[in-house]
Amino acid sequence: MKKRRSPLVTILIIFCIIMFFGFMSSFFSANRLQGVPFQGEKVGVIKVEGVIVDSEEILRQLEEFEKNSSVKAIVLRINSPGGAVAPSQEIYQELLRLKEDMVIVTSMGSVAASGGYYIACATDEIYANAGSITGSIGVIMEFANFEQMMGKIGITSKAITSGKLKDVGNPMRPMTEDEQTYLKVLVMDVYEQFVEDISTGRNIPKEKIYPIADGRVLTGRLALKEDLIDAIGTIKDAINRAGELAGIEGKPEVIYAKKKRLNIFDMALEETKSYVDNVLTQKNFSINYLIDIPTK
Repeated sequence: MKKRRSPLVTILIIFCIIMFFGFMSSFFSANRLQGVPFQGEKVGVIKVEGVIVDSEEILRQLEEFEKNSSVKAIVLRINSPGGAVAPSQEIYQELLRLKEDMVIVTSMGSVAASGGYYIACATDEIYANAGSITGSIGVIMEFANFEQMMGKIGITSKAITSGKLKDVGNPMRPMTEDEQTYLKVLVMDVYEQFVEDISTGRNIPKEKIYPIADGRVLTGRLALKEDLIDAIGTIKDAINRAGELAGIEGKPEVIYAKKKRLNIFDMALEETKSYVDNVLTQKNFSINYLIDIPTK
């Protein structure tokens, strides 16, 4: 009678196989980023995908390309409905700095709105497909209120604060007029920062931006009419243009930024984030944080 293999042994074999292919994939990806086996001038592509909640990974990839002497230009491939303000601003500022020494071109995918458009404005040129969704210049702050629902089940809340604005947004009570006035000041300050950065990055007077900076989204074709982008084109067009601006002769070689290796917990978070991104993109291109650059 044939002896059956232990399930534990089978699991160990599968684990070893996964680790082997993971190592090989990482090895070749690293070589590709370092310029092996290719030699010569290249265009590096960085993908900005999903909701922008953190800038760390994009900044790391930008730094790797900056250190790679063979990379003469960068293309940002943006597929993002937007996100939080601070990470978008951090990426924007880093792109402005890098743009002093190398060419950076944006290629918009399906959606590059709100925070996605924010960071695109820091690049030398912006390409979009005719049907890409972009724009959504504006700021939103949202708070939920559970007072009535909690009251129905007999739950009440009392907050002891050091000042009248310390518990602004408390979901257990209505918002006062003073609080709304205070929050409106914050929203408008972030809004002005958004418009100013677009004006600086795109070299467009603020007076021309305000009429379309009301949260509306635009297609790539409409955005071109408003000077929010530079041309209608695919990612290949953006890559070729980046190579041309960088002085690369002929068709440029392309390398993609290597993503950080994830552990099992990071992978689970990435899958969850990807699912949320897909839902939001299909709904109305938006996600709301305490203060967010919206895509409604």
